[in-house]
Amino acid sequence: MTFYTLKFIQNNQDANKTVWYILMIIATIAMVLFAVLYLRNRFTTRYRDLGIIALLFLLLFVGTRYEKYVQTNAQKSQSVQIVPFIKSVAKDFNVKNSDVMVNSTTLQDGIIVRIRPNKEDYQLNLNTDNNSYTLKRAHVIDHRVIVKN
Repeated sequence: MTFYTLKFIQNNQDANKTVWYILMIIATIAMVLFAVLYLRNRFTTRYRDLGIIALLFLLLFVGTRYEKYVQTNAQKSQSVQIVPFIKSVAKDFNVKNSDVMVNSTTLQDGIIVRIRPNKEDYQLNLNTDNNSYTLKRAHVIDHRVIVKN
C-alpha cells in the first residue's frame, strides 16, 4: 500500500513536461524548415508533404500536452481539498502535519489515514458535503508500506 505525505501532495509536479516541450520545439523547427525549403523550390512537393507531417506531429504533441494540462489542473484542485484535511487530522491527534499520511492524493470517502508515531490506521468517512468527517479504526491486511515524501 502506498501512502502520501502532505509534502508529497503539495510538491507533486509533472516531470515529463520537458520532454513534451522539446518534442514540440523539434516539430515546430522541422515544420518551419520544410516550409522554407518548399517555398524555395515549389516544384518539389516532398518538402510540402514533410512540412504537413511535421505540422500534424506538432498538433498531436500540443493536443496531448493540453490534455495532460487539464488532467493536472483537475488533480491539483482535488489535491487542494486534502491539504486542509491532513492539517485537521494532525491538529486533532496533536501530531505534526508530516506524521499524517493518506493512501490517496485526493479527498474521497474510504481512504486510509495513517498516523505515524503509533502507526495506527483509520478509514475516512465523509459527510455528503465534505465539511465533516469521522475516522474509524481500520486494520490493513498487507503491512508493507511505501511512503512517498
